[in-house]
Amino acid sequence: MTEQHTTPGRTAEQSGAAPGRLYGVGLGPGDPNLMTLRAVEVIAAADVIAYHSARHGRSIARSIAERHIRPDHLEEPLIYPVTTESTDHPDGYRGALNDFYTEAAARLAAHLDAGRTVAVLAEGDPLFYGSYQHMHQRLADRYETEVIPGVTSVSAAAARLGKPLCEADEVLTILPGTLPTEELTARLAATDAAVVMKLGRTFPSVHQALTDSGRLPEADYVERATMPGERTAPLASVDPSSVPYFSVAVVPSRIATPPPPPAAGSVVVVGTGPAGPLWLTPESRGALASATDLVGYTTYLDRVPVRPGQARHASDNKVESERAELALDLARRGRRVAVVSGGDPGIFAMATAVLEVAAQEPYRSVPVRVLPGVTAANAAAARAGAPLGHDYAVISLSDRLKPWEVIADRLRAAATADLAMALYNPGSRTRTWQVAKARELLLEHRSPDTPVVMARDVGGPTESVRVVPLSALAPEEVDMRTILLIGSSQTESVRRSPEDDRETVWTPRRYPEK
Repeated sequence: MTEQHTTPGRTAEQSGAAPGRLYGVGLGPGDPNLMTLRAVEVIAAADVIAYHSARHGRSIARSIAERHIRPDHLEEPLIYPVTTESTDHPDGYRGALNDFYTEAAARLAAHLDAGRTVAVLAEGDPLFYGSYQHMHQRLADRYETEVIPGVTSVSAAAARLGKPLCEADEVLTILPGTLPTEELTARLAATDAAVVMKLGRTFPSVHQALTDSGRLPEADYVERATMPGERTAPLASVDPSSVPYFSVAVVPSRIATPPPPPAAGSVVVVGTGPAGPLWLTPESRGALASATDLVGYTTYLDRVPVRPGQARHASDNKVESERAELALDLARRGRRVAVVSGGDPGIFAMATAVLEVAAQEPYRSVPVRVLPGVTAANAAAARAGAPLGHDYAVISLSDRLKPWEVIADRLRAAATADLAMALYNPGSRTRTWQVAKARELLLEHRSPDTPVVMARDVGGPTESVRVVPLSALAPEEVDMRTILLIGSSQTESVRRSPEDDRETVWTPRRYPEK
């Protein structure tokens, strides 16, 4: 029988010896042949072999390294008090584990103080979802420590599937299956490739997230990679009741392993927000990544990363109907098309153009979805504070698609109702007088010192956000990249401290009684 030792005896200080050295030894995913040479060397030289296990006492880590453990090794089994979240500990599951980790670290510290070298065995890699890291956090600042990396279950799963995880500029996301389903869905939708760990009881939630994100057809299942009992299968075919903890879901590289072609063509209109990728929602990222074709105004298409195998159809800003027709024609041919729009596609953007064409024959049978985006009004308002914190109106000053008289009537109506306003498309090289006319009209209903937020290129490299009184609104400083937020009679603007470089603007949510 292997000797198990928990009484360290004399300390290193008492014996005059130096403290022992701590090793976190990565053993790889399960096959003993995948241990590194360094791992084998460290185990051979160690005085104490420590490993975590459940109450039954069987340790997967020990079983992987068993051939390298000698009868003269001191063994320190670290047995978890709980393996599920059922516990009577006053601080719950986390409290029970924290107490256990502290006690286990103290046991290892006693060996180290006695001058013994301690090797803590860890499946996979010690610092990748590994139990060793809890020992490391408690001991590495006091003792010489070395971590021996190991092959992770992520790499093992990809190897057993024979499918690359990621290629070129693709992003790989590692997710614990214990995340809430909605969070898993969002992250799966947004990434190129993914591995979901810790399945077992979480498998139904992971399956739902893969379904909701549209990634289920791409997903593979790997159980006990490189271990006895290994199993691989398309994840959609797996019986949830058969899934153990030591299994992973793999959504591999889209480039190296293209997902199945769509059963039918479709169009999704995607809002990219006012600027770059920080403004994209996870759902929008996923739609852009999974499309076979991207259609859009060149400026907006340039915001989307180039992906191998994905066709891009760029056009001028003034051909919205033609762009919509192209997208729908591609979808009729079985393509999965993303129409790229700036801001929110439903606010003075591409959603209306696509839906107008889609309502006509022969496009009525083409599925069309609209994904929201951060619109310029909300982005500018957030930069300034909360100027749209109460009721507000959104009005375009462009008279290219509607007469100026209609715009003027709507400005008067919003001003008379004392609404805050977001004014889109205020000016351009060919429209230079609308801002002055709007200011003149609004001054008939608003105080000259009404706060106006002039926001240009919000989220972009030349972002500028200024607050000026309505009377000082300068038309020559406004162009198509500018949005104007006009306060109501209740809107306030203050410098919160002398160090502030601009005023903070907000419109109270309470409105006074008449």
